[in-house]
This record gives sequence, structure tokens and C-alpha cells, in this order.
Amino acid sequence: MLQIENLRVSFGKMDVLHDISLTVEEGELISVIGPNGAGKTTLIRTIMGLKTPQSGKVVYNGEDITHVPAFRRAQMGIGYVPEGRRVFGNLSVEENLRMGGYTMKDEAEKQKNVERVYEIFPRLKERRGQLAKTMSGGEQQMLAIGRALILTPKLLLIDEVSMGLMPIMVSTCFKVIKELNDQGITVLVVEQNANKALKIADRGYVLETGNIVLADTAENLRKNDTVQKAYLGG
Repeated sequence: MLQIENLRVSFGKMDVLHDISLTVEEGELISVIGPNGAGKTTLIRTIMGLKTPQSGKVVYNGEDITHVPAFRRAQMGIGYVPEGRRVFGNLSVEENLRMGGYTMKDEAEKQKNVERVYEIFPRLKERRGQLAKTMSGGEQQMLAIGRALILTPKLLLIDEVSMGLMPIMVSTCFKVIKELNDQGITVLVVEQNANKALKIADRGYVLETGNIVLADTAENLRKNDTVQKAYLGG
């Protein structure tokens, strides 16, 4: 479904990603783990079209989308949950969700998708009229995920879902991500919490200083001595 080929991304003269290549097959849940500053957010923003690479390709369902704008990628079935949630604080929960479907012309279908999000996150339904900025970090993260689901994505990109959340909310969010994948959504998640990310993933990549240093099944990565010492507290 997704193929990244020799992706090089720079900020000014400094390369942040060095010839990155990875694949995501349809139906997979892939985790990219690594420390702060490894380039995880840059990778996911480039896949979404929010950052232009210096070289390399982003191929989605066999089509080169390297220079396709982000809003077109969303229309093609790529959903995005940004780092730090980025909800619209002065809009209500329901208004935030409806913003996720701003390109949809069918109002009935949009509302149906909003109701589907409420089924996944009953807490959002309880707070549908509440301003997003008054919600807890965990509730805002649910809202960010829900907003990305309104366009019924085929591929969901998730950036640092655990950031700033209480442990119980981290577990809830990862449980939901796994459930979404089980329902047929292909997922690529970049995450510092390697333990949680690898527990739900099929395969994983380890990104360090802009380079992929390891790639294997999630189970094998969890058993890997280097990964255990660096990321799992082993």
C-alpha cells in the first residue's frame, strides 16, 4: 500500500532523513520507533505531504504521490493524526469532527461518519458540545484520532500518540489503534513508547539519527538485545 524509496529530507543544509526506505502492506500495522530527534515526525509529515523531500519517492497504492499536495492525499484515503493532537480549541467536539470531513459534499454521509466515531469513542459523544480546549489531553487525543477517521481512510498515519498522556490513556489509545487495524485500516504509527508500539504492531522499524538501523517483525524487535537495552528498559 505504501512504499518509501530512498527518501532524503533536509531542513536547510542539514539532512534529517538519509535515504529512508520502508514498506507498508495493506492491512498491516507498522511501528517506527526511535528516540527524540530521530526524524520520526519528519518522516510522517513527508508521507502526508506536509514536507517536501530533497530526493526519493512516496508511492501509495502504486501511484507516485511525492509531489501531490496534502489535501489530495487525504482525499485519496490517507488519514493523519499529528503530534501534539492539534485540535481546534475554540470549536466543539462535533465541530472538530466535522472539520475532518471538510471536503465531503454528502452531509448525510459525513454525519454518519461522525456517529461512527462516537461509537468508537463514547466519551466524545458525551462531550459533543464541549469546547476542545477544555478537554483533557487523552480526550483531545481521542478527538484527533476521531477527526482523522471522518474521511474513512484506508491508511492511517499516527504521530506520537502517547505524548503527554497518562499511562491509562496511552493504553486506551493503543487499544483503539489495534481495533481500527483489526477492522481493516492499515496503520503506520511513529512512536517513542517502543514497548506499547511493538506490542500491537506486525512489523517495526528502528529509526536513529535519520537512518533505519533495524527492521524486523515486531516480536523479533522486542526480543532484540539492542532494542531491549535502548528502548524497552532491558
